[in-house]
Amino acid sequence: MELASASRTAKAKDHRSFQDVASVVMALEPSYPVFCLRPEVLEENARRFMSLFPGTVLYAVKCNPHPMVLDVLYRAGIRHFDTASLPEIAQIRETFPNGHAYFMHPVKGRAVIKNAYTVYGIRHFVVDHMSELDKVLDETGGENVVIIVRLHTPPVQAALYHLASKFGAPKDEAAELLRAAKARGCGTGLAFHVGSQCADPTVYRKALALVGEIIEQAGVDPICLDVGGGFPVAYANAEVPPLEDYMDEIRAGLKALALKPTVEIFAEPGRVLVADGCSLIVQVQLRKGEGLYINDGIYGSLSEMAQVDLRMPARVIRLDGEASDETRAFTLNGPTCDSLDVLPAAFDLAEDVREGDWIEIDQVGAYSFALATRFNGFYPETFVEVYDAPPARAR
Repeated sequence: MELASASRTAKAKDHRSFQDVASVVMALEPSYPVFCLRPEVLEENARRFMSLFPGTVLYAVKCNPHPMVLDVLYRAGIRHFDTASLPEIAQIRETFPNGHAYFMHPVKGRAVIKNAYTVYGIRHFVVDHMSELDKVLDETGGENVVIIVRLHTPPVQAALYHLASKFGAPKDEAAELLRAAKARGCGTGLAFHVGSQCADPTVYRKALALVGEIIEQAGVDPICLDVGGGFPVAYANAEVPPLEDYMDEIRAGLKALALKPTVEIFAEPGRVLVADGCSLIVQVQLRKGEGLYINDGIYGSLSEMAQVDLRMPARVIRLDGEASDETRAFTLNGPTCDSLDVLPAAFDLAEDVREGDWIEIDQVGAYSFALATRFNGFYPETFVEVYDAPPARAR
């Protein structure tokens, strides 16, 4: 375990730092995509969230698992991690000896459960079905196990993704699961997720009210409660309420529950911590009228743009002179041979953008590197650190 930790740490530190994005382009003249990580932004986001949230913050590793990202968040004070697979658990436990991982996926293989428990010391397991509870207790024996029941919440119109469509126990089943876990000697908890990029803070209080109904119906006092993720980011086409509004709703909902002071409160932020902390440099390989062909796309770092209507700020970087101040809407085509590899939303860029120019696309820290494939042999994997203001904030 110590050898693996040293290896991962060495790999995470094998990178270059630059004053700003322009310096990256001047030094590397990259013909490949480059992620520009802003450690100061990540640290600021993490510390702010931790200072506002009334409980323990679990970073959602699935959002961006790059070692450099995890190192910065750990440095900022994050010690707890929402993990959904054995590789994610291994990454956290082998990288951070003092890091705590929680198995938050409601459906798990038996061998995975056993290894998480025996090899990596995982004690918190999420379930949403009686068969899953049986699996966890069969493979762990139940000693010192905390069963967190994930409940179903209704779709939220203000969220980009409804994350209860696939997981979550209905109210009656959630109460039954709590009673069953308690009867078999486990600590118990409840969890929910209102949906990713949720623009309505009030749904957290509503979900907590549902939690109260389930606790009363089950007659079981939980030892932990997880309010999930969903905390949003302000994109170019998405204004969202301030983070303080979400915390006010959560505090009000918790106050109404009147839980025992010993109950642990968890949150699983992902996007809100890392989206603004990373931008992406791509290069224009060809211009066809108002269509630009670049070296990254929906099979790489930009897949989320093809799934939902998110628009990120972007700017042209040119080494031999200045790009025009006048802008025009351009379509960005990805590098693969698939004709579907086209970003659905146009980007306003310098009207004289040309082959060889670079484009910095901001706010790609979330669900970019994590979702990239190797289709056609293209894979974005280069990370550098920069210390200028992100384009979204500079504006």
